[in-house]
Amino acid sequence: MLMREADQADWAGVWPFFRRIVEAGETYPYPLDLGEEEARGWWFLPAPDRTVVAVDDGGRIVGSAKMNCNMSRTGNAAHMASASFMVDPDHSGRGVGRALCEYVIAWARESGFRAIQFNAVVETNTRAVKLYESLGFRVVGTVPEGFRHPVHGLVGVHVMHLAL
Repeated sequence: MLMREADQADWAGVWPFFRRIVEAGETYPYPLDLGEEEARGWWFLPAPDRTVVAVDDGGRIVGSAKMNCNMSRTGNAAHMASASFMVDPDHSGRGVGRALCEYVIAWARESGFRAIQFNAVVETNTRAVKLYESLGFRVVGTVPEGFRHPVHGLVGVHVMHLAL
């Protein structure tokens, strides 16, 4: 699997699974009816932030990650990174998420960040929580009823942290 910087042409490969994941309403706080152009702006971040795609051996985009400073580019929290991940559901369970997360961890280290903080990992997204924990992240707090899940109702969102 190849990880590379996303360019605007890659959006055509990301949008179908991005839309599917967002419309399911189970893992992201985005509006369920988020339009394509607005979604592109939220996911494809300008430099110095970064968006990458995971490409399989056949050249198909199977996942993406966006990575950025967690709070503010300047100031007393500029040493904290954050990231978000989306894996095409048709390719889940094949290591795409792990590869993306490992890429983000390496990027954050190389960029001089001291830690990575995920601000809102939905607690019912147990596959993601397990993956992040296997890479050294830990839950440092849970916001009760912070997410309206379409099946489980109000559920918590974890704040997860990894010191680098």
